[in-house]
Amino acid sequence: MKHRERRLNRWDMALVILVLAAALAGFLLELTWTGQGASLQITVDGEVFGTYQLDKDQTIDIGGGNRCRIEDGAAWMEWADCPDQLCVRHTHISRANETVVCLPNRVTLTVLGGEDGEVDTIVS
Repeated sequence: MKHRERRLNRWDMALVILVLAAALAGFLLELTWTGQGASLQITVDGEVFGTYQLDKDQTIDIGGGNRCRIEDGAAWMEWADCPDQLCVRHTHISRANETVVCLPNRVTLTVLGGEDGEVDTIVS
């Protein structure tokens, strides 16, 4: 039994190009629509520890195990006593919905954006 070799015709190629273009457009829209965040919310063990403005430079001690720094509109974990130090090596965050997590200490930094300062959520 012979097998025929299947080649892409021009309609197959047009479909591939269309899907790639749509994916690229979605990616670019996500980059441009994610605005500068207004504030930083810190949670410890799921409870809100505090909300801080990103336009005010400050250092926040979080329960003795972490220290967050806000400077020039960005926030980052400056110090942590956790063994892996992933949260300290994480990049600075400044855009709405960006997050830094210190899993061993259960600390989360989340940039809140938008005019009302709330995190966007998806409900299924």
